[in-house]
Amino acid sequence: MASIGLALLLCLVQLHPLVASSVHADGNLTHRSTPSLCRLDQADALLKLKQSFMFHSYSESDDSLADSITTPPSWQSGTDCCLWEGVGCSNTTGHVIALNLSGFGLYSNGIDPVLFNLTSLRLLDLSINNFGGQRSEIPSVGFERLALLTHLNLSNSGISGRYIYTDDDPGYYTWRGTPNDLWEPNSQTLVANLSNLRELYLDFVSISPSTAEDCFKALAKSAPHLRVLSLERCGLQGHIGRSLSRLHSPDVINLNNNYGITPGPFPEFLMNFLNLKVLQLSETLRIDWTNFSYVKSSYFSSFMALTELGLDGKIISRDFVSSFGMLEPLRKLVLARLDLPREPESIFSWFEGVKNLRSLHFYDCDLCMTIPSSIGNFKNLTSLTIHGSNLTSRTLSAVANIRNLKILAIDYCGCLVGQLPPAIGNMTSLEILRIWKCQLSGPIPQEVGALKELTSLVLVNTGLSGRIPSSMANLTQLTELWLNGNSLSGEIPTSFFTLAAREYLGLSYNKLSGTIHEFEGVSSRLKRVYLEMNGLTGQIPRSLLVLPNLTHLYIGGNSLTGSVDLAKSLWSSTWYLKLSNNNISGHLLHSICDSRMEVLDLSFNNFSGPVPPCLMENGVLRILNLRENQFKGILPTNISSGCYVETIDLHGNKIEGQIPRALHNCSNLEVLDLGRNQIADTFPSWLGRLLNLRVLVLRSNQLHGSIDYLEDEKSGEQFSKIIDLSSNNLSGNLHPQWFGNLKSMKKCNNTGQIIDH
Repeated sequence: MASIGLALLLCLVQLHPLVASSVHADGNLTHRSTPSLCRLDQADALLKLKQSFMFHSYSESDDSLADSITTPPSWQSGTDCCLWEGVGCSNTTGHVIALNLSGFGLYSNGIDPVLFNLTSLRLLDLSINNFGGQRSEIPSVGFERLALLTHLNLSNSGISGRYIYTDDDPGYYTWRGTPNDLWEPNSQTLVANLSNLRELYLDFVSISPSTAEDCFKALAKSAPHLRVLSLERCGLQGHIGRSLSRLHSPDVINLNNNYGITPGPFPEFLMNFLNLKVLQLSETLRIDWTNFSYVKSSYFSSFMALTELGLDGKIISRDFVSSFGMLEPLRKLVLARLDLPREPESIFSWFEGVKNLRSLHFYDCDLCMTIPSSIGNFKNLTSLTIHGSNLTSRTLSAVANIRNLKILAIDYCGCLVGQLPPAIGNMTSLEILRIWKCQLSGPIPQEVGALKELTSLVLVNTGLSGRIPSSMANLTQLTELWLNGNSLSGEIPTSFFTLAAREYLGLSYNKLSGTIHEFEGVSSRLKRVYLEMNGLTGQIPRSLLVLPNLTHLYIGGNSLTGSVDLAKSLWSSTWYLKLSNNNISGHLLHSICDSRMEVLDLSFNNFSGPVPPCLMENGVLRILNLRENQFKGILPTNISSGCYVETIDLHGNKIEGQIPRALHNCSNLEVLDLGRNQIADTFPSWLGRLLNLRVLVLRSNQLHGSIDYLEDEKSGEQFSKIIDLSSNNLSGNLHPQWFGNLKSMKKCNNTGQIIDH
């Protein structure tokens, strides 16, 4: 979507300045022994910016950033900053004019103000990072200093901006929390002084409750020469208005997924943008009950430059859909929530005039019909997505006629039933095949093995059964394989672990059985393995535990046995380890102290020995679940403030001694379950100072004495969700305040409130 101008600037960032480098005859770039081009003040600003970034221990949900580790290694004091990764400088002045940190996986509590010392910036790209630590927002001051900016990209950066107008005075603002306003009409806005701006990307930046009209008014006033405006899923609300008509000649307008936009007449001023190449309004502006449903085909003559179009609403006119055929340059068409006429043999023929169509997407459309075999006439179609639509059983056979298709995604399909047809093997150009939450049946056909270009195969929650076909060993380019939530049976093919390209393997929630065999030729790229909830037996092969890049291993809910050697190599790379609900034995060695483990779940097994003290103070572990094992000994007494653990579950072990007072350093602790152990202590009222603690289970121990209620300014709501102290030797009276705070243990009925836990 980026323009040629952005591409050129990005190229500048990637290339070293010619005054400081040369190209040898062999094509390799080497540095001349020339003085540093970088200005000292510019280098200082960048190094201070680097200091604001923190190591981010990624959670399981951060898939897009999961492999990023730290800040740019080339950013070192005493070196030429113009040669640093992501930095571009002016060849004449040495000022930094481009900063592209997109996708570096950086993490910080907001954008450091030192960034705004780089006043010569033309390009600033901070997308696909996380600057939203502690719910940070877009700075209200600073961007006005970057008056030379032509390209600004803050998409997917984890930050937001919010404001509210009062009803009586549009120049007066009231604030909620600590907001920072994007569109405030004075010198402290994001765009007020950016008159040179040509491209603005704020996708997935929450700017609600801003009204769309207010935002567009500020943009049109401050940056009338914008060529690219991308505000996907920003939380815009209200009417679009006419302010965007003041933009001179935009190439790209992307307003996708702004669900709060009020349905209304289609903005006809868009027809005046003769250079418009991308118009995305799907999941934003519904065209139900608007003038756009009834336009004449000549209406589209103004959109002859369009290469990408996305619309949302009910189409009730055949002429309307067939008008797409006039848009010869159209490459991508996105139609959302459309109630198409039920003429299955004609609907797709209406698009046949779009000879250059590459990408066709239907979202939540009423397509309960048979896709005709004529869809194979879309010779140039490379991507087809059908989401949330009702399809008949012949759909997949028809789609198999599109021989050049590279991406096929079908999910949440209501009436798609039947088997995965063998004809799927004819789609030999496929690189991504995704079928998710559909009602298929029968086995995976052997013909799938013919799809040798596949890099991603997702057949999740589809009802497939039978054995995994041996032909899948031919899929040597496959980096991710997800077959979760089916009824597949038999053994897991050894090839699933040995193919060199494999990074992700998901087979959870099937009926797989047998042993996992030791394997050779281990793929050094395998990162995530999910084998939960099957019928696997035997021992866990050592070759699985020593994969050098393994970050996630989920193998719980099987019938695995034997002793497991949790090798030191496993701790060095693995973040999530779940071996729960098996019959495995073993010990936790001291080498775990050097791990990066965030989640350790060995519950419902036969592990024994002491619990290494370091587990609760290594600054990384969040979830420790050793429930129902044979661990023994005492809990560590020297837990430091480096404890970030959120859950400690040691229920059903042989832990003895006292509850260590040092647990008060675990300020993030939410769940503490020490039930059914051999702890001999008084009631730990001091735990009330842990403000996040919501669940405390100490049942079936040897607690004695009274149950004190801690009353001081540092205490929280005293375990305000659930507390279980049953089967101990506690005595005395309960403070009435307990019954006011144990909210989750109350249940209302006709007789009043009763204890429910």
